[in-house]
Amino acid sequence: MAKSVSISQSPGPTHHDDGGHTGQEKGAGPVTEDSSRAAWLQQARSYLRNADPVLARLIDDRPAFDPRAWLTQLPPMDLYGALLFQVTGQQLSVPATRRTLARIQALFGGQLPAPAELLAVDPGQLRQAGLSWRKISTLRDLAERLSDGRLDPDVLSTLPDDELMAELTTIPGIGPWTVQGALLIALQREDVVLPGDLALRKAVQAAYRLDHLPSQQEVLAIAEKWRPYRSLATSYLFSAAFEPAEAPPTAQLGSA
Repeated sequence: MAKSVSISQSPGPTHHDDGGHTGQEKGAGPVTEDSSRAAWLQQARSYLRNADPVLARLIDDRPAFDPRAWLTQLPPMDLYGALLFQVTGQQLSVPATRRTLARIQALFGGQLPAPAELLAVDPGQLRQAGLSWRKISTLRDLAERLSDGRLDPDVLSTLPDDELMAELTTIPGIGPWTVQGALLIALQREDVVLPGDLALRKAVQAAYRLDHLPSQQEVLAIAEKWRPYRSLATSYLFSAAFEPAEAPPTAQLGSA
């Protein structure tokens, strides 16, 4: 299956195979307050350090690591914006995704469009911005469902991970990787893993010194011990791939 990349070059969803397993179950909700976030992060790091010696090394190598720093490089996104972002990044290089997203934002006054705003423009303008007709169809289908009441973004945002996945993957062109990225970016869910993400699979191969690229099922099996902190563990693995610390060469990964 085709690989794809999202816009961010820092830790976060990058390369994907959107036909794979979801890896999601009922996830923890977002943690929003700074004080509780710091306490949660300390607890999560301690848990992961004790649960997995590979992650213990990655955590110890990065004492000042902020697992959400990469999010600050992205434009503000609600659930629809995050799904638009992920769909745009399917089967594109990072530079191509950046260019396309910038052209889309330019159509809407420098912002990502709301569903009604996307439906109001001529699809040909979206095509000129760099979206394929398939992606335009996907984004319009999603926008129509959010605009006519078939989908309620407030309700969607409160659904457990697996139920949200089931709702959104019924839309042609939206697969597990796309929804997983939205879970991380827009909803900040804490127990998300992206087994179909090629960059994550490569990071796992490097960090765990595997002699082969792990399958999605192998990634999910390794990630079992990370519950309920799979998002944080994933962030550390992306960091090992994109921002190697002063650590043994096995913690480093070449360009994906």
